[in-house]
Amino acid sequence: MEKKYSVWIEGTIVAALALVLSLIPLQIGSSFSISLGQIPLTLFALRRGWKAGLLSGFIWGILHFPTGQVYYLSVIQVLIEYPIAFTFAGFAGLFSKRMQKNVIEGNTRGMTTTIVSGTIVGVGARYFWHFIAGVVFWGSYALWGMNPWIFSFVMNGASGLATGVVTIVVLIGIERTMPALFLGHSQRQRNSF
Repeated sequence: MEKKYSVWIEGTIVAALALVLSLIPLQIGSSFSISLGQIPLTLFALRRGWKAGLLSGFIWGILHFPTGQVYYLSVIQVLIEYPIAFTFAGFAGLFSKRMQKNVIEGNTRGMTTTIVSGTIVGVGARYFWHFIAGVVFWGSYALWGMNPWIFSFVMNGASGLATGVVTIVVLIGIERTMPALFLGHSQRQRNSF
């Protein structure tokens, strides 16, 4: 029982850290940004699995409300872009078991491949929802009268790509210097790095 609670507490702390990192101004205009909060969320999801990753992502999305970091056009748009999109970032955790196995075996190439795969899935799932919201809700605000599908694809695609690249680079740096961070507490004790 205690282990379960420690995972949820850790996930809540990760969500808060993700929100704090998201407050670092890496935004160009109203449509392009690099989301540094994706880094701890992806690390946590690879460490604890997709269920914990989804919950932490959901909390991260909800934390935007009390901090006033919500852009509001309609209720559905807000639900898609915050609770739903950020929750889907936790799907990076689908690669958790593979990551654990690679860390335990000391398989650096496997760890790198898993980080890249998990990041692509987590960032891709999250930005898919931002893309949908961009087309449906933000399309009428597209610059230069651009087609909403193209505008949303370009802007959300660029933001997702930049966020993914930064996340991959940082997590590979962590994997090379402190791979034990990708293991849960009980696994670290068994494999003491």
